[in-house]
Amino acid sequence: MTINKKQDGTTLYVEAIGRIDTVTVTEAEKMIKGSLDGITELILDFKELDYISSAGLRLLLSLQKIMSKQGKMVVRNENETIKEIFEVTGFSEILTIE
Repeated sequence: MTINKKQDGTTLYVEAIGRIDTVTVTEAEKMIKGSLDGITELILDFKELDYISSAGLRLLLSLQKIMSKQGKMVVRNENETIKEIFEVTGFSEILTIE
């Protein structure tokens, strides 16, 4: 898994590449949550994300909770695999997906 971050003012763009699973979720959590001070918009780009496990979904819930207090979180460019996982788990109803 690779996490690429870019900050533009109070917006943080995060591109996740590969897999977010039990092996990689701790590193992803540190990288993203460690960058949220002063951020009012978190944009997660999942174009290159191949898989997200239940551990990754828990991370998304945690990020959503933080960002609902600070601003907003948006998921962009989900591929068909991630879209199906979101639909089956009900996350497509919880998250803001563009």
